[in-house]
Amino acid sequence: MPVLVVGSIALDTIQTPFGRAENVLGGSATYFSLAAGLLDRVRLVGVVGEDFPDGYRQVFAKRGVDTAGLLVAAGKTFRWAGAYRGAMNEAETLAVELNVFGTFRPQVPEAYADSQYVFLANGSPSVQLAVRRQLPSAELVVCDTMNFWIQNSREELARLLGEVDGLVLNDQEARMFAGSDGLVECGRRVLDMGPRFVVIKKGEHGSLLIAAEGVCALPAYPTADVKDPTGAGDSFAGGMMGRIAATGDASYAGLKRAIGYGTAVASLTVEGFGTAGLESADRQDVEARYQSLREMLRF
Repeated sequence: MPVLVVGSIALDTIQTPFGRAENVLGGSATYFSLAAGLLDRVRLVGVVGEDFPDGYRQVFAKRGVDTAGLLVAAGKTFRWAGAYRGAMNEAETLAVELNVFGTFRPQVPEAYADSQYVFLANGSPSVQLAVRRQLPSAELVVCDTMNFWIQNSREELARLLGEVDGLVLNDQEARMFAGSDGLVECGRRVLDMGPRFVVIKKGEHGSLLIAAEGVCALPAYPTADVKDPTGAGDSFAGGMMGRIAATGDASYAGLKRAIGYGTAVASLTVEGFGTAGLESADRQDVEARYQSLREMLRF
């Protein structure tokens, strides 16, 4: 069953200690789609401007992403510029131009109405909730968020969490939202709001899955070739959801395996600028890293 993603498609300008790239393909839904597409079919809902390069459409086509839900609006495509320094643990945002994404109100195409696996990529909680309510029969709906929404739309985010199955966020966001220094406690407080599981991303320190059934911690895949961390979190979510959609297994055991696949895919993303690492990867690369991760964790 295909996985549906709703989120941003962007043109990014990125600077790291290893170089600079201008107006490369980016956005949360982009990274998610290219990552999930390594494991299953993807349906994409998003918006771009009239300036969106035709060549970037081919990137989606080559991965088999269904772009019937990609709207072209009058104006310019969402743009983001950021820089990474030192250990590249966090991006410094240099510029943001929302452009057509700023007024985007997603409408799920009728052809996507039967989607059972849905990911609401980072965006306004009120917009995410409006999309979720367009898909009342979806089997598994997972959302992402960020510190801006936690600070400025907390009540809307709380309402959204009452209607989704899972939440993905990073460790700083988890502490900010749940009001605890302990990540396991943060996860449990979020579970009390409605989701059946929470995944907390910890960057180079891996991830933490928290559910009623238990807690699972995984390290990051130890790649020595990190060039650009942009999109690693969205790629993690794409690998996770792609695995769930491909197997139909959203049990606790299935979720543990899914975050392993997310970890493998994210490690491929950071090895290239923008989406280059994902574009050059294939299913065999993902499986090889997943198996390598399993071997590393075998005592």
